[in-house]
Amino acid sequence: MSIAQNLEDIDKRICEAAEKSGRKRSDVLLLAVSKTIDIPRIKEAVALGCTQLGENRVQEIMAKYDEIPGVQWHLIGHLQTNKVKYIADKVKLIHSVDSLKLGKEISLRSGQAGRTMDVLVEVNMAGEESKSGVAPDEAEKLAKELGSLENICVKGLMTVAPYDPCPENNRIYFQKMKELFENIKSRNYANVDMQHLSMGMTNDYEVAVEEGADIVRIGTGIFGARDYGNKQ
Repeated sequence: MSIAQNLEDIDKRICEAAEKSGRKRSDVLLLAVSKTIDIPRIKEAVALGCTQLGENRVQEIMAKYDEIPGVQWHLIGHLQTNKVKYIADKVKLIHSVDSLKLGKEISLRSGQAGRTMDVLVEVNMAGEESKSGVAPDEAEKLAKELGSLENICVKGLMTVAPYDPCPENNRIYFQKMKELFENIKSRNYANVDMQHLSMGMTNDYEVAVEEGADIVRIGTGIFGARDYGNKQ
C-alpha cells in the first residue's frame, strides 16, 4: 500500500484502540520512525501530517535536520554521551535516557543551548539482554535523580517490548509499564511531570494503546519493511 493508505489504516486502528481505553484518537501521538528512510519518502509522510519524526541514530538526525523543515525530531534509540552535544538544540524529546551519567550530559549540553530538555526514562521491562533501559525496579530512582538536574524535565517512560508474532504476548509488559508510570506519577517528584508513555511499534501498537500508550513509534507500518534491524 502507499504511505497515504498505510497512514489511513494506522489512524483507524489507533482510533479503535484508544476508544477501548476510554480515550480519543487525538490523545495518541503517532511518531513516524524515519530511520533509513530517504528524504523524499519522509517528506511525503510529512505532507500527510506526520510532523513528529523519530530517529534511532544521532547521525541520521544531523543528516536530515536541515533537509526537512517544519517537523519536530525525537531521539528514540540508544544515545551515547559523546553524541548529546550534536542534538541538544535539535530534538523535542529524548525517549531513551537510561542512566544518570547520560542525564548529566544532557543537562549540561541543554544548558549550553539555552533550553530545558524533555526526556523519558527508558525501561527494559522484559529484561532482554540485547535491549537498553533500566530495570523496572530502578526506574523510579532514576526518574527522581534526573528530575534533580537543572536543565532536564522528565516527561514519562519508554519501553521497547520484545518482537513477538503474537502481539497479545506483549500486553503484560504494557500493563506493567502503565502501572509503573502511574506509581511514579503519584510521587510528585520535582521536575518529574509524567505525561507520556511511549510504547508500541508496528507489530504491537494497538495493544500498547489499549493499555495506555500515548506515543506509538511506527516506521515499517508507514514506510514499508526495511531490509535490516528490528521492526519499529
